[in-house]
Amino acid sequence: MNIAIVGSSGYIASALIRRMEQEDSVGSILKIDRTADADAYLDLADTRLFDYQLLDTVDLVIFTAAVSGPDRCALEFEACWNINVEGTGRFIREALERGARVLFFSSDAVFGDIPGHIYTEESETKGDTAYGRMKKAVEDRFLGHPLFKAIRLSYVASLGDRFVTYCLDCIRNGEAAEVFHPFYRNCTVLTDVVDIVLWFARHFDVYKPSVLNAAGPELVSRIRIADEINRVLGGRLRYTVTMTGDEFFKNRPRITQMKSLYMEPYNITEKGAFTEKIQKELRGVKL
Repeated sequence: MNIAIVGSSGYIASALIRRMEQEDSVGSILKIDRTADADAYLDLADTRLFDYQLLDTVDLVIFTAAVSGPDRCALEFEACWNINVEGTGRFIREALERGARVLFFSSDAVFGDIPGHIYTEESETKGDTAYGRMKKAVEDRFLGHPLFKAIRLSYVASLGDRFVTYCLDCIRNGEAAEVFHPFYRNCTVLTDVVDIVLWFARHFDVYKPSVLNAAGPELVSRIRIADEINRVLGGRLRYTVTMTGDEFFKNRPRITQMKSLYMEPYNITEKGAFTEKIQKELRGVKL
């Protein structure tokens, strides 16, 4: 199987590449990005310069690239729309027309912010925020195409995610972390996301729905993540809880509770509590 990864320099994509390099079923990995170590250069702000003939022998495109900062998407809406929707859409259309399967990284941001609501793959998407509107627009453009599927990521916890990295840097620098609250997501972990992508690489046509909610089984706050870091590191993280105001939540919901109707029936990832999974992610951390 020949695979192309768009956004190959990202931390999730980097983890995917490391795993796929160990897979006998993967014949080649085409790294597509704007970085010097990519195999092919792609600027989603101007996709005309990309050599689409490179996709003619690709079996699966894993599309991870995006401007993902919700505040930036709101402040620079037109520029981010051009990248996250127009450029992304043109690239995906070209890949599909060449017969490649496309696995698109979407987000739980496609849902609205209904208090107490639990979103499934069958829930209506509203895309109330700028970033959510962009992911929803790509989904709406391609859902139903037999070669297109989307995985909606909740917060992905790992040694490389922004919040955990911030907390570890605070420990190293002897500083107290500032933990925003309330901020809840059905956190998943990097290892599970990699497992989900590898499952799709092997079973793309077996999975009948068009989307998968890549969510963990528990609704997790940032306070919980900070406490899990302390469980692993013996309480070395000092933090203060900040009750954030409306400005922070202007571009992101306080709570997004998402679950999957299909993760368990298709046996896509192993079951496990968040504590167990985040501890595995944090194993071997160096300070």
